[in-house]
Amino acid sequence: MVSVTRRAALVIAAAAFAAPLVGAVPALGAPPPVVEPAPGQSQPGDVIFVEVTPSTVEPGFLVGIRASCRDNSVPATVVSDAFGRVQVQPQRGLLTASPMVNERTRPGNYRVKLECPSGQTASTMLQVVKRVEPSRGPATGFGGTAGIGLGGLLVPMGLALTLAGATVGVVAARRPRTVRGAARR
Repeated sequence: MVSVTRRAALVIAAAAFAAPLVGAVPALGAPPPVVEPAPGQSQPGDVIFVEVTPSTVEPGFLVGIRASCRDNSVPATVVSDAFGRVQVQPQRGLLTASPMVNERTRPGNYRVKLECPSGQTASTMLQVVKRVEPSRGPATGFGGTAGIGLGGLLVPMGLALTLAGATVGVVAARRPRTVRGAARR
């Protein structure tokens, strides 16, 4: 009798947890609910923006531009002193382009301005940093931090020992061999 009450408790608990979920699932075949924006709120297509990725870049590198006007089915223009005038093209519901920052662009912050065909504008900032050459890593191997030593003599000493070994080998090869236990004359 104890097992029956435990089963019944589990069934009741499962039904209690599932009840809110059943009401949240729309019925099959029912039309999806339409959400109307409140008065004064903008439609999703009314968002006007421009984004630059990455927002910090070195001269000579490409940047990605994503933008949106009220009508994203027609091209718009993006202007900046960092890369000039670029036309952003419709792609997957947004306006996109990939211009290159001019090689001669000086480090600093540059305004990137979107000009929509309908007259709306949006802007963001692009930071151009000076080109950084990679540095040598720390001298951590083979005594690089040990200071003055015999490191400069390793190659000449190795070459000298190799030549000495070769000379001893040649001399030993030319020397006549004697057999042990042989009688001398």
